[in-house]
Amino acid sequence: MQRFPLSGVTVVSLEQAVAAPYATRQLADLGARVIKVERPGDGDFARRYDTTVHGHSSYFVWLNRSKESLTLNLKDPRGREILHRLLDGADVFVQNLAPGAAGRLGLDAGSLTRHGPRLIPCTISGYGTSGPWADRKAYDLLVQCQTGLVSLTGTAEETARTGISVADIAAGMYAYSGILTALYTRATTGEAHPVEVSLFEALAEWMGQPAYYTRYGGTQPPRMGTQHATIAPYGTYRAADGREVLFSIQNEREWAALCADFLGRPELTDDPRFSTGSARVAHRAELGAVVAERVARSGAAEILKDLEDIGIACAGVNDVAAFLDHPVLAARDRWHEVPVPGATVQALRPPADLAGVPARMDPVPDVGEHTEAILTELGRTGEDIAALRADGVV
Repeated sequence: MQRFPLSGVTVVSLEQAVAAPYATRQLADLGARVIKVERPGDGDFARRYDTTVHGHSSYFVWLNRSKESLTLNLKDPRGREILHRLLDGADVFVQNLAPGAAGRLGLDAGSLTRHGPRLIPCTISGYGTSGPWADRKAYDLLVQCQTGLVSLTGTAEETARTGISVADIAAGMYAYSGILTALYTRATTGEAHPVEVSLFEALAEWMGQPAYYTRYGGTQPPRMGTQHATIAPYGTYRAADGREVLFSIQNEREWAALCADFLGRPELTDDPRFSTGSARVAHRAELGAVVAERVARSGAAEILKDLEDIGIACAGVNDVAAFLDHPVLAARDRWHEVPVPGATVQALRPPADLAGVPARMDPVPDVGEHTEAILTELGRTGEDIAALRADGVV
């Protein structure tokens, strides 16, 4: 049997939506056994966000491979008893229930620490489990708004949300790294530390640069579409064939090369309007007009080649379909087939490669697919399981 870095680690997760499933999927990627506890019947509501992937939700397929699905009605004492039996043998418990729900079920970190001193509870909340907003529900876009991210995203005329669930992803990443840290600490000291992550504080960390810029500069960075608030030229320009190309000048060597070898105007290198990074930002409009005029004279492919030849980082602006066909993903064998109920899908391997360790890419479970097997492990007979099903406990 294949051994993975987290083989032997059991994670029980009372999870829904994005943040917690993203954290636990990464633990599953490393070989942890992840038992996903879902509601009987419909399961995790993220299963119904859309039906675009062979009838399954694109969110659910992305977030839930390599897991086992157990259905439990935790409003029934028998369901809670089964969950506690599972926790007796678990290493980690992850939950992102609505505010207060874990406490009402006796599944808050304090209760679980008393229940089993080796268990690592991980709580993912909206705004933290204490403080004035502890009782507020939080969704990704609400947190993007509260952290100021939306005020930075878009054009001068209009704000925009980011195109992915960035607050959920940030929280999932910190939950994942926090759990790994807690497992390491337990292995080296014997102490099991609870982990807590909020969507708000996770995304607040990612807002570090604009926070410093605003606090100490007096104004926040302006919204500029693909342009950069503190670097110029940096952004997209439209080529003669209508395609957009993006490039950035990061230092004075690149600026001199751009002037001489791309713009064909070496005298601009020392022009007082453009001779330093700050000056180029201050005269962004004048500089942008010079660059746009040059880019508009050639096709995108020619521009990208010219910029690459002189050592300027650049890229075409892909849509998602072009990303799916990206030559780097194909050449580096990043796509692998993963079974989903009734079909297979192409899924990206985990981004962190461990030398000599293959990627774990096991199936996405159907709702309750592993209920009978898990209950049998816990000593339940077929008659017991049938009765639990009849009563809606599983």
